[in-house]
Amino acid sequence: MFLVVGANGQLGNELRLLLGNKAQYVDKDELDITDKQAVLTFIKPEKYWAIINCAAYTAVDKAEDDKELAYKINVDGPANLALTGVPLVHISTDYVFDGQNYVPYKEDDKPNPKSVYGNTKLAGEQAVLKSANTAVVIRTAWLYSEFGNNFVKTMQRLGTERESLNVVFDQIGTPTYAKDLAQAIVDMLPKIKPNTQTLYHFSNEGVCSWYDFAVEIMRQSGLSCKVNPIESFQYPTKATRPFYSVLNKGKIKSDFGLSIRHWQTALQECIKNLENM
Repeated sequence: MFLVVGANGQLGNELRLLLGNKAQYVDKDELDITDKQAVLTFIKPEKYWAIINCAAYTAVDKAEDDKELAYKINVDGPANLALTGVPLVHISTDYVFDGQNYVPYKEDDKPNPKSVYGNTKLAGEQAVLKSANTAVVIRTAWLYSEFGNNFVKTMQRLGTERESLNVVFDQIGTPTYAKDLAQAIVDMLPKIKPNTQTLYHFSNEGVCSWYDFAVEIMRQSGLSCKVNPIESFQYPTKATRPFYSVLNKGKIKSDFGLSIRHWQTALQECIKNLENM
């Protein structure tokens, strides 16, 4: 049996749909991963084939003032899971990079996070790769789905409430449909080699700005709301975002034979599912 931690989030919910009764699903109410003793008592190596850790402190701006909690969830939590001896799949982020690149980031590019969130996620990766017997860390970006709060659902809501809105055009990356990431994880699980500690990048294919993403959401949703491009300085945030965080997916595609959809195709499926909910 697999153990999905942080099971009530976007990725956790997608994994529920794919893994069904092959996994046990826990969130913070059932297991506090920041409590080392609780983790070691709950997770027995003979019971689980692998842990998929979807738990994270992801409130990027709030983390700037809430460093202690962000550190506990993003660093201590994964570190505790790594000590169980169970193979661990851990989810990380493009925010570990400073965004100064002009070609897609590879796994061995030097991280240089510019936010508390990015720093804690990098420290979490390092803890996992150092302590787990078998570990796969997957960095992803711009996650969205039918579940929880995300950019797609926010844009759809604002698109029905407003005639126009402003979205930054100078932050470049790739949206990731949580369903596609979940499917990639499920496809990878049987192929993970024991006693390896590896880092991978995964997002959908293609490149866009948040502005392009918003325009496409409006178009596919049939909304007439006009999206205006603005620069990041016109929309100040507490945490610094990477200006360019496109991830190179060559390694994960090569090692696991994955075929990855273009972000516009994946978005189409998500929007269709949202319409049917």
